[in-house]
Amino acid sequence: MANWFKKLFVTAKAEANAAHPAFDNAADRKAWVENYLTERGVPINSHLPLTESVDEIKLRTPKEVADRVLGLVAVAIKGEGVDPEIVANFISERSVRKLLTPKELAFIETTSPDPHQRAQFSWQYECVWVLLWSLRHVEGSLAYPGQICDVPKLAGIVRDTNQLDGFGLVPPATILTELDLHYRYHWAVRQAGIDGQPNPGGLDGGVVMERHRALNWLVRYMDADWDDVGTDT
Repeated sequence: MANWFKKLFVTAKAEANAAHPAFDNAADRKAWVENYLTERGVPINSHLPLTESVDEIKLRTPKEVADRVLGLVAVAIKGEGVDPEIVANFISERSVRKLLTPKELAFIETTSPDPHQRAQFSWQYECVWVLLWSLRHVEGSLAYPGQICDVPKLAGIVRDTNQLDGFGLVPPATILTELDLHYRYHWAVRQAGIDGQPNPGGLDGGVVMERHRALNWLVRYMDADWDDVGTDT
């Protein structure tokens, strides 16, 4: 990896989070998730349906996930305001251009994107974190979504790993536990907004939404491409 990216970030150490249980049975998963949320002061809606079972999903391939990581890093660093030459070098050296979605390519080609666009794309670090976790580069479970991810650690992983898909994916049941959690976190955040209340349990709404999006993409929710992935609650 070129020196320019090594100088951009300093890798930070982070403690692994304890692994959440994985369930083959969707009802058992829902029961555990609702109890977990209740213990953390996050309201639940018991009428929300079960999430998918393992035999109902077909995960993205490790190569698809690794490619998506690179595309998302490119737009996130541009959104953050990193020097355009650094962004261009990253895209060139990691052959990223062909991996960008139509919306991402339009953003990359915009010389002076507006602040709203920059903010939207800089949030993609949260999606990258989920995808790196799914590729076994982040140990344990995803941390409670009360604060943004460890961007220096994220950058270090991408910087130092030429084959991001080398470890394969975590098991489908493990991904489904995180999806179920973030689906119900997201409902709680949206309901708080409707009620004019702060997010419960210290949740960060932006982190929750982006994680939910990435997890839905991983399980091919509605078979949507990245630009069109929904986060229904």
